[in-house]
Amino acid sequence: MDFDVAIVGAGAAGISATRYLIAKGLKTIILEASSRVGGRAWTIDIAGNPLDLGCGWLHSADRNPMVGYARENGFKVIESRTAWLDQWRDLGFKADDQLQAKRAWDALVERMHKAPPISDLAADALEPNGRWNAYCQSLSSYLNGASLERLSVEDFLAYDSSASDANWRIAEGYGKVIAASVPLTTLKLSCPVRRIAMRGDGVEIGTERGLLTARAAVVAVSTSIIASGAIEFDKHVDSHIEAAADLPLGLADKLFFELTGKHGLEPETHVLGNQNDSKTGSYYIRPLGRELIEGFFGGAGAVAIEEMGLRAAFSFAEEQLADRLGSKVRRHLRPILASCWSRMDWIGGSYSHALPGKASKRKTLAQSIEGRLFFAGEATHPTDFSTAHGAWESGIRAASEVAAMLAFDIAGR
Repeated sequence: MDFDVAIVGAGAAGISATRYLIAKGLKTIILEASSRVGGRAWTIDIAGNPLDLGCGWLHSADRNPMVGYARENGFKVIESRTAWLDQWRDLGFKADDQLQAKRAWDALVERMHKAPPISDLAADALEPNGRWNAYCQSLSSYLNGASLERLSVEDFLAYDSSASDANWRIAEGYGKVIAASVPLTTLKLSCPVRRIAMRGDGVEIGTERGLLTARAAVVAVSTSIIASGAIEFDKHVDSHIEAAADLPLGLADKLFFELTGKHGLEPETHVLGNQNDSKTGSYYIRPLGRELIEGFFGGAGAVAIEEMGLRAAFSFAEEQLADRLGSKVRRHLRPILASCWSRMDWIGGSYSHALPGKASKRKTLAQSIEGRLFFAGEATHPTDFSTAHGAWESGIRAASEVAAMLAFDIAGR
């Protein structure tokens, strides 16, 4: 065998799995299709600022393992309160309406907890013709990357019941923490895996650079890639491919404006573009005091800005900001960066959600096959899916299963 373990994918899950296995003394390699590490954790430095195109918040920070890891490795964790649900100066969204909208969302979540629809379809828990249904749909798009019509109630509740309200940040960027953690000596970039096959007491992996063998493999790629057929598997992986299709990646995109001149905008503030539009952008103003506005779009809103193209997307966001902040803000906005996750090669979206009736497929996807093929990634986590720390923990879970299996093999001989 060339290796004890081959890891397919150098995102948070693949990196944590590799670190665990190397610490156990196992010869391990990471095969990454793209030219960078981190997957959906990606920090880019522009205009003197670290911008997270993917994950940017340490969700459930009071129990998030990445908090301690970041601090131990010299990164600065910011424990400030998030302004995402606020509306700066109540601009275009009166205080009473904000309160009513929040109550509508809370009532929706309560109905899902106390009287979940038999259909498991989250949209069926909406108040018929409810005044704030579009607002609730926009929140679902940010949280899940998908509308309530595509969301399993059971899956939503698994996350909601486990998550806390503590959401912190990393000054240098979340993506940098993930990227800095990869063991470079075991990494092959720009090395797409095209086939994984069982062979005797191990696996054979076909890459665009040739074949290699390992005693076991951990597949740590997105559900979009597994379901798409980009990697060819043996027939007995069909149940996992079907599970991946039932756990599709939703879509969430960001676009960033640099702020110039004397704009008068306060740091750590926020405005919602249009509370009556489920596709609206959500705009974080001067995060961490930086001269930026971070626009966030989810679900149908993210699909819309990707389809309209970069120039039109920035124009749409500028229109919403001008409507809320006044037309004079236009002179202070300079477009600098945007994500386009659905079109990102070897990823194909943002974070997973279970389709109605399919929440159990997370457990299916997390199961190993014949003690040789293991699966990791945020979609395999039972409660912290859609997060970087969930992906990280899933990598450790899969790696511990691999290590136990290999130790058993050795003991058996």
